[in-house]
Amino acid sequence: MARGLFPWGIFTKPLYIQTKFSYLHMKYLFFSWLAVFVGSWIVYVEYSSYTELCRGHDCKNSICDKYRKGVIDGTACSSLCDKDTLYLGKCFTMKPRSQVYSGTWGDLEGVIKCQMEEAPHYDLGNEMEYRKKSEAFNQPTKGTSVEKFREMILNHLKSKVGDQSNLADLATQVLSITDTNKDGHISLPEARSTWALLQLNEFLLALVLQDREHTPKLLGFCGDLYVMEKVPYAPLYGISLPWIMEVWIPAGLRRSMDQWFTPSWPHKAKISIGLLELVEDVFHGTFGSFLMCDVSATRFGYNDRHDLKVMDARYIVPEAIFQENIRQQRCDVDEDCLYGADCITSCDLTKHRCTPEVTRPNLAKACEALKDYTLRGAPADVREELEKQLYACIALKGSSEQTEIEHSLILNNLKTLLWKKISHTKDS
Repeated sequence: MARGLFPWGIFTKPLYIQTKFSYLHMKYLFFSWLAVFVGSWIVYVEYSSYTELCRGHDCKNSICDKYRKGVIDGTACSSLCDKDTLYLGKCFTMKPRSQVYSGTWGDLEGVIKCQMEEAPHYDLGNEMEYRKKSEAFNQPTKGTSVEKFREMILNHLKSKVGDQSNLADLATQVLSITDTNKDGHISLPEARSTWALLQLNEFLLALVLQDREHTPKLLGFCGDLYVMEKVPYAPLYGISLPWIMEVWIPAGLRRSMDQWFTPSWPHKAKISIGLLELVEDVFHGTFGSFLMCDVSATRFGYNDRHDLKVMDARYIVPEAIFQENIRQQRCDVDEDCLYGADCITSCDLTKHRCTPEVTRPNLAKACEALKDYTLRGAPADVREELEKQLYACIALKGSSEQTEIEHSLILNNLKTLLWKKISHTKDS
C-alpha cells in the first residue's frame, strides 16, 4: 500500500535526465575549453613567429637612419625615407636576417628585400654571403678614388666567379648602377651602397643575367635594401595548407595536390623551357658557373607571358665560392656536406673535410623539380619520350667532362622535344 502511495518513477526519471544533461554539459564545456586553448596557442605561436620573422619596420628605420647620416645613398632612398612613396606591404620573410616584403613604389609593384642580421659566410646553415651589418657600409673608405673603387670591384668579382676574361665589362656595369643620380660622379654613400649589394648572391646573379629574361629587373636600392620587379604568379606550383593538415596528408597525395592548380600543358611546357634555359645560362655562363642549391617550386614563378622568373636567388651561388667554403666544412658523413636543399658533396673520411665537387649537376635537380609538373597532362604522343628523357636527366651524376657532354645532349633534347610540341601554337 505504501509503495502505491509513492510513485518512485516520477523521481528517478528526472534524476536520470539531470545526470545525462550534466554529463553532456560537462563534455561540451571540456571540448569548448580545449578548442579555445588550442586556438589561443596557435594564435600565440603564429603571432610570435610573425613578430620574430617580420622586422621590416626595424630594417627601414636602420636604412633610413644611415641615409640621413650620409652613410649610404641610392635610387630608392628618398622615396623610402623622405617622400614615403615606397611602402612595405605583406611580409613574406622566411628567415629573420633576410626580410622580404611585397611593396608599392608609386605606380610600380615590387618585392622589397632587406638584410638584417649577421650570418658568417662559412656557416652552411646560412646563405653563403656577407651579412655583418656592423661592417656592411665601411667600404670603400673616405678618399678612395673611382679607379681604386673599380679595382676593388674587379677583385671582388674575381673572388666570386673566378678569373673571367670579361670581368672588366661587368665592373663597368656596376659603376653605371652606382651613379644613381646620373650626374657623372660617384659619391662615397653611393659607392658604399653598391659595395654592400655586391656581397649578395641574388644581386650578383641579377647583374650577371640582366640581359636574360629569367631574373626580375632591379627597380632600385638604398644601402643593401633593394626593390625587384614583382613576379605575378608564384610559386611555380603547389598549394599552401595549414601545418595541422600537412601532418595528416600522405606524401603521394600531397605531391598530386601540388599539381592541381597549374596552367595548361602548353603553358607549362614554355615555363619548363625557361627553367632549362636558366640552367644553361648559369652553367659555364658568360661570367663563370653558378650552382643551383635549392631548385624547389617556391624559388620560381612566372609572368603573364609564362616566362619563368627566379623568385629567390639566394641559393644560386658562384661555384668558386661554394667550393672554397665547403672545403672548410668538417664532416663525418656526406649529409654534413649539404648546402641549401640540393647541393651536396661527399665527405673525405681521411681528412674529415667535405670535397668540393657536388654529386649532382644543376640539370638533374631541375629535371626532378619538373618531372611531375611536365608529365601531368602531357599529350600522349610525347609523354613516353618526355618521361624517358626526364629520368635520364635525373640520373645525371658528377661533373666530369663526359658528364658535361651528356648534360648538354639531354638539355638540348628536352628543349627540342618541348618546343616542337608547342612551337606551332599561340602558347609559344
